[in-house]
Amino acid sequence: MEENPAKDFLSTNKNNMPVNSVKDEGNHSFINILVKAKKLKHNFQERFANLSLPEYTYFIIFSIIIGIAAGLAAVLFHHSIDFFNRLFFEKTAGGLFFLGSAAVIVLPAIGMIIQAVMILIAPETAQKKGVSEVIKSVSLRSGYIPFKTTIFHFIAPVVCIGSGGTVGPEGPAAQIGGGVSSKLVSLFGLSDERIRIFTAAGAGAAIAAIFNTPLGGVFFALEIILLNDFHTPTFSALILSSVTASAISRILLGNQSVFVFNISHTIDYSNLYFYAILGLLSGFFSLLFIRYSNYVRGVFKNKIYSTKLPQWFVMMLVGLLVGISGFYYKEIFGIGYMAINSILANALAWNVVIVILLLKFMLVPLILYSGGFGGLFAPSLFMGACLGYLFSILINSIWGVGIDPATMILVGMGAMLAGVNSIPISAILIIFEMTQNYSFILPLMLAVIVGNMLVQLSLRGSVHIKHLEEEGFSISEGKEVNLLRSIRVGDVTLERIDLIQEDLNLPKLMAKLIESPNSSFYTINNQNKLSGIITESELRPIITEYEILKDVIVARDIANSKITVVQTSDDLDYVMNLFGKLNLDQFPVVNSLKPDEVLGAITRQKVLSIYNRESLKVNLASGFAKELKSLDITVPAKIAEGYSIIERHVPSQFVGKNLAEIRIRNKFGLEVLMIKHHSNLYADKQEMKILTPDPEYKLQSTDTLVLFGADERIENFIKV
Repeated sequence: MEENPAKDFLSTNKNNMPVNSVKDEGNHSFINILVKAKKLKHNFQERFANLSLPEYTYFIIFSIIIGIAAGLAAVLFHHSIDFFNRLFFEKTAGGLFFLGSAAVIVLPAIGMIIQAVMILIAPETAQKKGVSEVIKSVSLRSGYIPFKTTIFHFIAPVVCIGSGGTVGPEGPAAQIGGGVSSKLVSLFGLSDERIRIFTAAGAGAAIAAIFNTPLGGVFFALEIILLNDFHTPTFSALILSSVTASAISRILLGNQSVFVFNISHTIDYSNLYFYAILGLLSGFFSLLFIRYSNYVRGVFKNKIYSTKLPQWFVMMLVGLLVGISGFYYKEIFGIGYMAINSILANALAWNVVIVILLLKFMLVPLILYSGGFGGLFAPSLFMGACLGYLFSILINSIWGVGIDPATMILVGMGAMLAGVNSIPISAILIIFEMTQNYSFILPLMLAVIVGNMLVQLSLRGSVHIKHLEEEGFSISEGKEVNLLRSIRVGDVTLERIDLIQEDLNLPKLMAKLIESPNSSFYTINNQNKLSGIITESELRPIITEYEILKDVIVARDIANSKITVVQTSDDLDYVMNLFGKLNLDQFPVVNSLKPDEVLGAITRQKVLSIYNRESLKVNLASGFAKELKSLDITVPAKIAEGYSIIERHVPSQFVGKNLAEIRIRNKFGLEVLMIKHHSNLYADKQEMKILTPDPEYKLQSTDTLVLFGADERIENFIKV
């Protein structure tokens, strides 16, 4: 009997449950094993929870465990790449002896075909690749990364890089470290917030292990994965896990510097402006690379793969292009660290460096966006080394300033790494820790800052955030702001607020403080308008002088007149930004139509709670997306007594309007879980995209809404 997990979950009618009709003894045995495993897991989680360890002890223990796990995963990843590299370039090339030295041409093509087969087997898992996927998991899914995704993105990059693909291991390593950590901490039944932190810590720890740069790993996680979330517990977890992972890497892989170089001249600080110019050139080249990458991605997505050309064939052609390039310029193959050392040793002619720079620039996006798997850190370092070397030759030959080429090369590497990946602090620390040399730190910082500023001003944000926005996500400070933009303050149940007259004397004020569960009071004047706020910080010094001041001062004398209010028409994204900007945890709410009417207060905790609820709905939608394709579009799918999910074509009166105008939640009491957007690729094929509900998205006639709510509400909507 075929088991249908979708029906097993969706149906609430016991007679329709597929599991009741399973008669095969083997199936029963398998189910019993799963049940027993689940019980063991719950028993383990209960025993662990009963330990009642202090919060900080939890962080120390798990940070170290995650550092060990991510470090071991990164070391295994490193050895796997070496193994596949030998397998392809020694064993496989040897088997193609009849091709002679030209055998290397077909090796990347074989690797690309293997990856294409993997994509064919697991297309949805294959799409979840790169650092952006880790950002989404941390910001939208509380750090949850399916373990099958981790396994897939361990194997695929190993095949790609091992077969000569000219990409880096760092992006996949971050995904592997985050995935291993996510799986590990979920076994202990930790809270969503802890899983989120430790998933980010695992990603940073893997970077620390791959590069052997603990501080670089810490700031990679902070700058990219957590979007500059510098909370103290988070920072502690990142440091401990990254240092532990780096220690594991040094024990198992050695402590030698990846790059071999000799800086023969001391830095002449009167020539610092040359490094600033190199920073500008690196920033411009980074922008050019980003624009070209976006163009290549668009060509593959909208033109090449919108035809009937099979993906394996296209990927094979890209692999052959890499192979032909590598046949003439072997420096192109693989990660490229050996080529960087050759450049540092001045072992390559300047015309060769120009060619391999252009080849790397051209081939990396072709590999990644045709379907290959790998990262951008190593290619960024490679291109930066080439650019720094060529710039040093130019200025030394024209101006005769005698700047050390090795210094220029290393500075160029840092500037390109920062520009292409939007990681200025991480880039400085990674180059510093990889070279174990601080003599060029000032030129490095100058070039990185100048180059990164140029990129940021042009892109108006991180390159990863831009990619996520193109997918329909708008993430700020680790939160998907589209989830909050669709909710108004007026839709939220507000907290009770304590209003007191501003002329209230101190004894009565203290009595109010004792009786009230709130720690803040808002003062109102004779016209019942808000005039100030009294918090614990204002009251604390008054308490020590209570006997002296009790008959002298009133509430007005203590209150802070600088008070920020929000209106019922404001959205929660605006409120959340205010919380971060003003470093407050609560705002009074006034009626938009009657600004003098105070309705209550909204707290940071309330907004976060709403965000988590909305995020859960989005995750639920993603989980149902596959199953909903097979449902009758007119038949509600019950998920609980009295509640259902249904797909409905956009009503004609909604076409051309955005969700903010329609206000489906307010008018119909339904939640829009997702939007299925259909577009015609060619005559016999349609493409369907799953879109996260964006308040500003204008509905189209080909769209389908996936709605969740009470059965009677759905029935009312069907009548529209």
